[in-house]
Amino acid sequence: MRAYFAAGAQAGWNKIVSTIRVSRMTIMKKKSNYENLQDHIRKLKTPDIEVWKNQYPDKKYLIHIEIPEFTCICPKTGLPDFAVILIDYIPVKNCVELKSLKEYMVFYRHVGIFHEHFANKLMDDFIRAARPRWVKMVTRFNPRGGITTTVTREEGKP
Repeated sequence: MRAYFAAGAQAGWNKIVSTIRVSRMTIMKKKSNYENLQDHIRKLKTPDIEVWKNQYPDKKYLIHIEIPEFTCICPKTGLPDFAVILIDYIPVKNCVELKSLKEYMVFYRHVGIFHEHFANKLMDDFIRAARPRWVKMVTRFNPRGGITTTVTREEGKP
């Protein structure tokens, strides 16, 4: 009986050790679910942000835009994300046409994008269209799981 128990215990122990080895190998090989999920963002084709000619390019004045109802999709869960977008800019030759900016924002309603990627994509597209003297954007995403994300980016000199 004792020999049977010892052999059984040894077999059980070997099984546990091999399971641990397999688990460790699995953990080491496991890739993040976020890998390659956003590789296309810089090339994402969005609606154009249109501009109109500023009749006061010699004046230094601030334009403040607030978008309180921005929505996009979490690329991981597929659930909606909500944010307030604040844009302050000092125009030079062009001012942003607001209807086109609204259409640009609505485009993201069904796009899965990380908060940080959205903030940088928006800023790049805004600068490419308007070419402002200075711009600051704050994207403040509503809490998800008790965490609020705020991404701020600033370009140029006021």
